Amino acid sequence: MTEVPEVPEGPAGQPDPDAAVPAHRGDPLAEQRAMARSAAVVDRSHRGVIAVPGEERLSWLHLLLSQHVSELPEGAGTEALILDAQGRVLHHALVSHVGDTVWLDTEQDDLAELLAYLQKMVFWSKVEPRDATAELAVLSLVGPDTAAVLAAAGLAVPEGAHASAAIPEGGLVRRMPWPGPDAADVLVPRGGRDAWWARLTAAGARPAGTMAFEALRVEARRPRVHLDTDDRTIPHEVDWIPSAVHLTKGCYRGQETVARVANLGRPPRRLVLLHLDAGDEELPVTGDPVQKDGRTVGRVGSVTQHHELGSVVLALLKRSVPADAELVAGTGERASPAAIDPDSYAPDDGAPPPGRAAQLRVR
Repeated sequence: MTEVPEVPEGPAGQPDPDAAVPAHRGDPLAEQRAMARSAAVVDRSHRGVIAVPGEERLSWLHLLLSQHVSELPEGAGTEALILDAQGRVLHHALVSHVGDTVWLDTEQDDLAELLAYLQKMVFWSKVEPRDATAELAVLSLVGPDTAAVLAAAGLAVPEGAHASAAIPEGGLVRRMPWPGPDAADVLVPRGGRDAWWARLTAAGARPAGTMAFEALRVEARRPRVHLDTDDRTIPHEVDWIPSAVHLTKGCYRGQETVARVANLGRPPRRLVLLHLDAGDEELPVTGDPVQKDGRTVGRVGSVTQHHELGSVVLALLKRSVPADAELVAGTGERASPAAIDPDSYAPDDGAPPPGRAAQLRVR
């Protein structure tokens, strides 16, 4: 792999969750444009990977994950959460069922805790979850030319969100619906990572870093655990219900809260995109407050410089905050006027939730 610039420290001295891989390859904004217009490849080999082989892998995972996976076909994939007993988000994982194994990839800092939980829950089930991070490294393709790059590199081109296919040399390809409209994660043998990087760039993908990947993720309003969530976050607040939660399955930890909020109430907060009027000043950082009229009404999540949108952040705001609110994101020298992107704000329609509506009908 070619020499890359030194990876910067996280904002305001905070630990950077992507510090182990290149932040950029020389021009972060041009890398974003390549993701929007053609294709770029990003080294995300710091992702943690867990393998779950065993004949009961699907039925066992079905009892633990927020997603319905008991009949997940071979070659299919999804997203899933691990919740605590109160329905709060602990872990997020991408899931691929390839061959005789279910592969989960997640944040590296979450790997040990998630694997320990899975291993603790084995009991007498015929499964053998293991840390496979030393086996596979994640390279991510993003852009409208993703399918063409996969084909030119001699890889399968799975059709559909999270559809997955084995790589004959080891690993798998998983088609992704984000951070751009088309993308794919290529999990390759870790010892061959550099060779695969060269293969994908030779097939037409521009080398890029995590700054570009994160900018498009923020634009797509896709949350990242621990950046866009805190210790109170439930899936409904960050729009993980459509992609990572199955509302009609039961028998997993936290399911009662998921069902109650979906059927009888509304989540207390919502994830929105904020446009900052920061100019060249210091930007807010993850965890900073969002204020309205001097009162804290939310928290800053992911912060990025987007090639078209400028300075933008994802933020969790109280549900009562109106779409046209005049906000301030950050504190001290990092404080910046902020406005909600109207396309990221789905106003309540006034109709009661499904369960409450059913209760009203029988009264």
